[in-house]
Amino acid sequence: MSTSSAKAQKLLELIGSIKSYDQLLNDLKPGTLSLQDQPRIPEPLSWTKDAQQKRLDFLKEQTGKTLEMLSGRRRLPEPDVFQGNIEQYIGLTQVPTGVIGPLAIKGTLANGDFYVPLATSEGALVASYHRGARATRLCGGIVSVCLTEGVQRAPLFKFQSLNQVGQFMQWVLQHIDAFRGMVGQTSRHAKLEDVRLNMEGNQVVLVFEFTTGDAAGQNMVTLCTETICNYIMAHTPVKPEFWFIESNYSGDKKATSLSFTSVRGKKVTAEAVITQKVVKEILGTTPADVARYWQSSSVTAVQSGSIGIQGHFANGLTALFLATGQDVACVAEAYVGITRMEVTADGNLYVSVTLPSLTVGTIGGGTQLPTQRECLALIGCDAPGTARKFAEICGATILAGELSIAAAMANGNFSKAHRLFGRKK
Repeated sequence: MSTSSAKAQKLLELIGSIKSYDQLLNDLKPGTLSLQDQPRIPEPLSWTKDAQQKRLDFLKEQTGKTLEMLSGRRRLPEPDVFQGNIEQYIGLTQVPTGVIGPLAIKGTLANGDFYVPLATSEGALVASYHRGARATRLCGGIVSVCLTEGVQRAPLFKFQSLNQVGQFMQWVLQHIDAFRGMVGQTSRHAKLEDVRLNMEGNQVVLVFEFTTGDAAGQNMVTLCTETICNYIMAHTPVKPEFWFIESNYSGDKKATSLSFTSVRGKKVTAEAVITQKVVKEILGTTPADVARYWQSSSVTAVQSGSIGIQGHFANGLTALFLATGQDVACVAEAYVGITRMEVTADGNLYVSVTLPSLTVGTIGGGTQLPTQRECLALIGCDAPGTARKFAEICGATILAGELSIAAAMANGNFSKAHRLFGRKK
């Protein structure tokens, strides 16, 4: 990801502040855990009421969470709870929710074992991500780090001539500090971090980049940008012919090159080392075969015109977003990323994932709904200051899924898994 010097300095400060970062990498001691050490979610191949109850009891024992709303023990509240989330409400579209774990994470904020909820109707998905979680935990866990963040809104201003555009941009650059003050008066959480200019002919796009605290922030940055634009229209000495609050440049809910090369939301990177033994016993293949498949599939992904190279980021992100009340349409930008797999010098498998534009939050929007709040509580992300932690959990979850699907492709079991889990019997 290319970045400005200011952002680069912040990134260096983040890495520098993680005094145990090198130790986190060294703590990946392959093979130190055995299968017997692994807590096991009960009866993974049973769909009975009794098996469901055993899993709920298991999660209560492991996490202290009872999941009363998610399990259906408590009745959903009256419809007015959905105000602000839906119009013309008629009922609920129920998506079944499963759980994977323990997913062992060693991040800057997410540390420990996590039981991650995934809402999906695709058979084999939860089983696949669970297998990846199991394999990575047996090898010490996944290092996951939220590197940087920023949410953009990009209004467009149209003028009569290039000369007017130049005068306007000069005036804008002289008033950035004033814009920052307006943001502070509009929102308690948003901060204006940067303003970039993109000129094309006689029109200019102002790219306002904000941080948004624990919120995903799309609505927040829209309101803050509107305040700034109203001030601009009232005070700029060069009046545009017209303007729009969003130019379609920010990449909101689209797969774009900007989503890949910069950040929209939170940028997360995660890595793990999987031993030959675990790759063979849990994933049924070898590091060399997985790396060979990934190298070949990366070439064909480039041929397809893919922005980024990954296996199925959208699968895990959609399931996790649904369970935790994220804006699911943001998967369109969040899935643009990179997976890398290679054999290490000692014959083990190195896996990393990078998600440059993970638009997530732990307050606002659907995160306040009853079952979604329970799912956030299950992973310890229902308290203030947990959005970056949640992003690190997202990164680790995605890595587990990438590892599992690559292994299934490498050993030829991809179809078998869907026959087993993805069909009614």
